[in-house]
Amino acid sequence: MKNKEIIGILQFGCAKNLIDLELMLGILVKNGYKYSLDYDNKDIKTVIINTCSFINDAEKESIRAIIEMIEKGKRIILTGCLVQKYKEELKKLLPEVKCYIGTCDYENIIDAIKNKEYYKVSETPEYKYCENVQREQITVGSSSYLKIAEGCYYNCGYCVIPNLRGKYKSRKIEDIIKEAKSLADKGVSEIVLIAQDTTSYGLDIYKKPMLKELLEELNKIENVNWIRLMYAYPTNFDEELMKTINNLDKVVKYIDIPLQHSNINVLKRMKRPAIDYRKFIKKIRKNIKNVAIRTTFIVGYPGETDEEFEDLYNFVKEMKFDKVGVFTYSREKNTYAYTLKPQIKQSIKNKRKKLLMELQKGISLKINKNYTEKKIQCIIEEIHSNNTVIARSYKDAPEVDGLVYIKTNEFLTPGDIVDVKITKATCYDMYGVI
Repeated sequence: MKNKEIIGILQFGCAKNLIDLELMLGILVKNGYKYSLDYDNKDIKTVIINTCSFINDAEKESIRAIIEMIEKGKRIILTGCLVQKYKEELKKLLPEVKCYIGTCDYENIIDAIKNKEYYKVSETPEYKYCENVQREQITVGSSSYLKIAEGCYYNCGYCVIPNLRGKYKSRKIEDIIKEAKSLADKGVSEIVLIAQDTTSYGLDIYKKPMLKELLEELNKIENVNWIRLMYAYPTNFDEELMKTINNLDKVVKYIDIPLQHSNINVLKRMKRPAIDYRKFIKKIRKNIKNVAIRTTFIVGYPGETDEEFEDLYNFVKEMKFDKVGVFTYSREKNTYAYTLKPQIKQSIKNKRKKLLMELQKGISLKINKNYTEKKIQCIIEEIHSNNTVIARSYKDAPEVDGLVYIKTNEFLTPGDIVDVKITKATCYDMYGVI
C-alpha cells in the first residue's frame, strides 16, 4: 500500500484556533496521515495554514505566510478565521490556493487533502466540537488548554467573532470531563479553560450558566493540580461563581476578565455591559481571597474623548490590576463600530496605549516587589542544566503573563507545584529559591 503523504502544519491565532488545528490533526491521524511542523521541508508538498483574522495585524501575518508558501511551490489548504471572514474574496485574491475550509467545517479536512480543489465554508458558521476525535497536541507541557464552548452570544461593536464563529455552543459537561481526564493521564498538571466567554458556559444546552457546576466536577479529577479560568465575561460572573472559585482548592485564584473600558458612555458605544466596574472588581476581591486579576482594554475606540480616556487611566490607577493588556482599536469591516464617527487618529491611539502601559508597568512592579521574601505557589515549566528552573506563579497564565526563575538543586519535573520564596522582582518576572 502506498504511504500517505506527510502534511505540513502552519498555525496562527489564539488558543481556541490552536485546538481546532489539533482536532484537524486528530482527524488526519485517524485516517492514516502523518503531519510535520517542519512545513518548510522541501519534501513536504502540502501545507495546512490555519489562519487568524481577529485584527488587521493578524491578517497581515497570515497573508505573508500564505504568499511565502505559494512562492515555495507548496500546495496550500487554507483553514481558520481568515477563510471564514473573506470567503469568496480570497479565491480571487489568491488564485494559486485551491482548497478552503471554514472555521466550523474542519471535519472535512480529509476531503480537502484528497481533492485538488475543495471549498467548504459555511455561510452561517455553526461550531461543532468533534468529540469522537483525539486531539493531536502540538504544544504538550505542564499545562493544556481545554475548550468548553465556542462562538458568542454578544455583538460587541468592534468584534468580528460572531461572524467568524457563530452563536454560542457549549460542550456537554461529561465530554469536557472526559477530555480533562485524558489530559491528566498524559501528565498535564494545569488545565486552562477557554471559550469566547467562559461565564456563559451552559446557557445554550442547560438553559442556565453551568460554569460553577463544571468547576466542581473538574476539581474532583485526581491528577489535575490547577484549573485556570480565562476569558470570563462580566455578565454572568455572579457572587455564587466567585465563592465557588474561592472554595475549590484546585481552581487557581486568577481571573482573566476583559473589561475593554471603564467609561459608561464608551461601554455603551461598544455595546458592552454598561455597569460600574469599580464595584464589580471590588466584589471579586471581596469574595475571592488573594485573587490575581488580568484584564484588557481598548483605547481609541471611535468617539473616545480625552475625558473618557482619562476616566480609563484613573480607573487603572485606582484598581491596581495584577496584569493589563492594552490594544489600540482596530477598524474591522462588518462591525457596528466601522462606521462610527469620529474615528481616532492612529497617533492618538498609540499615545494613549503608551500612557496606559507605562502606568501599569509601575503598578505591576510594585505588586511583584510585594512578594519579595514571601512564598508563592508555582508550577514548574522547564528544567535547565545549570540548576535553573523556569516556572509560573498561580497569578501568571501561560504565554501571556510573566515567569518565575528559580535556582535550585532539587530534583523537579514539569508540572510539579512548589512553594517558591521570591528574592527579586521586575515588572514582568520574578526570581526565587525553593
